[in-house]
Amino acid sequence: MADPYNSGPRPPSAPRLDDSMVTTAMELPGFRVVRSLGVVRGITVRSRSIVGNFLGGLQTIFGGNITIYTELCEQAREETYRDMAKHARMLGANAIIAMRYDATDVMTGLTEVLCYGTAVVVEPVRL
Repeated sequence: MADPYNSGPRPPSAPRLDDSMVTTAMELPGFRVVRSLGVVRGITVRSRSIVGNFLGGLQTIFGGNITIYTELCEQAREETYRDMAKHARMLGANAIIAMRYDATDVMTGLTEVLCYGTAVVVEPVRL
């Protein structure tokens, strides 16, 4: 699928913002930051349906991984990550450093998931 935020002309050596250009570290090995574009974020608020809560409750009886909630968490993280990357591309970034996730209970049954980092423009280190 074509990426509308990353399809413009780029110098041949300019990296494109994909998963390999997002890191939790403060730097990206092999690249140097040439411009910082600020904090970018993706946010979602999720809840599980009554049926999902019922099935999750049944799974807790047997212990182990509560897969219905694991899937909900993974979907929320994926959605916020995708939104954060989209935000960074809109600013012209080709990398994100210091990426983090955070989750907060808004109220019983509602959880906010936030993905954030610093959008930057990087270029390959020349040896």
